[in-house]
Amino acid sequence: MPILKYVKKREHIVESAPESMGKICAICKGDKLLCGKSECPILAKYKSLLRIRSSIKEEIEGSSPPSIFVGRMGYPKVKVGPLAPPFHGDTEIMDSPEEWISMDIHEFIDMRISLIRGKRQVNIYDIQDPYVESLQEMLLSERHVELEEKFIKRPGFSIPLGDEIPPYGPSGELKSIKIFPGRTNFRIQKIYDDTDINASDALIELYSMGESLSRIQRALSAGMLGQWKYRKLVPTRWSITAVDSTISERLLQKVKNNETIDKIEIYESRKMENIFIVILLPYNWSYELVEGWYPGTLWNPYSQETFIISDYEFYYGRKDYASIGGCYYSARLAVAEHLVRRGRQATAIVLREALPSYILPVGVWNVRENVRNALNSRPIEFDDENSALNYVFSRFHIPKEVWIRNSKLLDFILHQVKFHGLY
Repeated sequence: MPILKYVKKREHIVESAPESMGKICAICKGDKLLCGKSECPILAKYKSLLRIRSSIKEEIEGSSPPSIFVGRMGYPKVKVGPLAPPFHGDTEIMDSPEEWISMDIHEFIDMRISLIRGKRQVNIYDIQDPYVESLQEMLLSERHVELEEKFIKRPGFSIPLGDEIPPYGPSGELKSIKIFPGRTNFRIQKIYDDTDINASDALIELYSMGESLSRIQRALSAGMLGQWKYRKLVPTRWSITAVDSTISERLLQKVKNNETIDKIEIYESRKMENIFIVILLPYNWSYELVEGWYPGTLWNPYSQETFIISDYEFYYGRKDYASIGGCYYSARLAVAEHLVRRGRQATAIVLREALPSYILPVGVWNVRENVRNALNSRPIEFDDENSALNYVFSRFHIPKEVWIRNSKLLDFILHQVKFHGLY
């Protein structure tokens, strides 16, 4: 399936901590905060799980947003099933990343961990399996969907950690499931019924109709888009990046035909315990995402050195998958949307600094929605690069020289390399 060409079968997975790290946790026991974080992430997860433990049984009834999760382990035979809390009501916000950006991180963790994942092993090509078809029918619903689930045994308490996906709560093997779909989402139904359109065009069509990215991603994941003979289940991690990558690439085809912006523009967002600054410069399209993790932050808890990771592209894009992961494409999509709305093009540099209070990874939606939030604000304008960058670096804790040393495009700017039409 061409839609997945940017998504390698490599994942950003939290690996087991080295023995020395384990000793720190054993000595600390969540009390001394030896890792440098403002709160113990292990206890944060545990507290959230305890809040819903009494409501988890071998049988549950609840309202799915609607949402499913498609795993990747064992591919092409993967675990697939719905996400739903053990209660009824309007649960749509529980899987609507577009509405999460202003939430407190603890409120967010509590909400997501109340989602129980039912799962059953399915071959990715078995999209006519009655179980898979019932999940697809659920995703065609406009609003939350009532369901009844019976598990082989009580769902176990574990939380997946990774940069791509939002966390969820307990999971268990399904014995049986009943789904009661509601009113149909006719935008998704229209594309679902079109078995001749390819997956890339299906994504763009849904996006142009105003469908949310999260619903488009779930439809792709459930094997509901594309030409019939190519339809298959797509692991959730991969489908998120595939949607961001494909739509942003299509938008950039429009962006590159536009005139450049007139001045340097600086945008900022401080949400979900992260600082994001977007720098737009009056040059042809180029783009870079730079993430900074100083000691004591989520992905740099034990080092004494600041850790920076970045990826970039020039005017003609990149051929390989960004080593920084799915967040690269999430931020690129937000920038491309902004430039399309304005009918302009620019060089874009997105700088991200995670704070120690960012205690758990929440998913690449955090990057996309923070950049969207920044670009919806009023920019601060500058006429020269030095003034702009001095302002930008005054907004961060990580020193200026660390950012510059690890950024390809910042290096170009500071050395006065003008790249109109060079790439």
